[in-house]
Amino acid sequence: MAWLLLALVAGSLVYCILVIIAASRTNTPPVAAGTPPISILKPLNGADEGLEENLRSFFIQTYPDFEILAAVRNPADKAVPIFEKLQHEFPQIRSQLLIAGEPPYPNAKVWSLDKMMTAAKNEILVMSDSDIRVTPEMLQVVAAEFQDEKLGVATCPYRAVPGASIWSQLEAAGMNTEFLAGILVARMLEGMKFAVGPTIIARKAALREIGGFDRLKDYLAEDFVMGKFAAEAGWHVILSSYVVEHRIGSETLGANAVHRIRWNRSTRRSRPAGYAGQLFTNPLPLSLLLCAIRPGWWLVLPATAAIRALAAYATAGWILHDPLCARRWWLIPLQDLVSFVFWTAGFFGNTIVWRGRRYYLFPDGRFELSR
Repeated sequence: MAWLLLALVAGSLVYCILVIIAASRTNTPPVAAGTPPISILKPLNGADEGLEENLRSFFIQTYPDFEILAAVRNPADKAVPIFEKLQHEFPQIRSQLLIAGEPPYPNAKVWSLDKMMTAAKNEILVMSDSDIRVTPEMLQVVAAEFQDEKLGVATCPYRAVPGASIWSQLEAAGMNTEFLAGILVARMLEGMKFAVGPTIIARKAALREIGGFDRLKDYLAEDFVMGKFAAEAGWHVILSSYVVEHRIGSETLGANAVHRIRWNRSTRRSRPAGYAGQLFTNPLPLSLLLCAIRPGWWLVLPATAAIRALAAYATAGWILHDPLCARRWWLIPLQDLVSFVFWTAGFFGNTIVWRGRRYYLFPDGRFELSR
């Protein structure tokens, strides 16, 4: 058992080194040669913490030609007066609020996106969740990237900004040191063949070619399969050079646990082999297990901690410029242990709770309302 754990630790350290190498190869923003019109799509559901400022950051884009569309299920949604307030504050920005109604299938976000895409006037779509905040040059950067006419889908990396609770701070530390690391290594080894995250840019032509949102409607991780289907259809899929802010807000332990279990179970269904391979993304927990079995091998632990710290800095420091991990670096080893627990839990169970409803997950990543 000890030698097996030592082999796993060695493999996880190789992974950390790959993260450092992959982070050093990040792409730089291209120079824009034009300003194609862009449609921003905002699926809304309730008044999330910081929603007004998140939405305002899209209204103040320094870009000459864009529109903003938002969609809610019903006119009584608490997000409606916030969006309408911004419409009055920025009358010069073309904006529209859609009442999508109740979705006829499980993924309500896809239902809203489908309605907004139909109403959108422009070819390039920026699909962004309600908890995202950007700087005024965001559209300039992504427009430059979409000068490549074969580019179908782009994923924006994100810097998680937590609320006051320790659970949201731990999750943000994990997002900023683990999530992006996996994407960077996957891109370096096999290229971008998927899309993930709360902000995705896509061409209407690419979405139509893969079957539109109708093909995505039954998947929980619709972002992942959107990129996967686009890559399979011959479109380019990239990791954008623009980093958005993911304002995750404060959560209790219970709410955070529900969120993490949903994410892990969804990932396991979307990429089963990749999910099992995430064992190698846990160097510190593996090293602690090894030292518990063989205390005399304790030197493995500080060596592992040092290499893990370098890998964390490669993503949180070099790319995301994350102040949280720089200021509260001690959150990272704690988060590694918490993450390992939830990763293990992700192998069990086939239901998730989302927006207060329980859903059943199928092996291929599709889901339905649990009966």
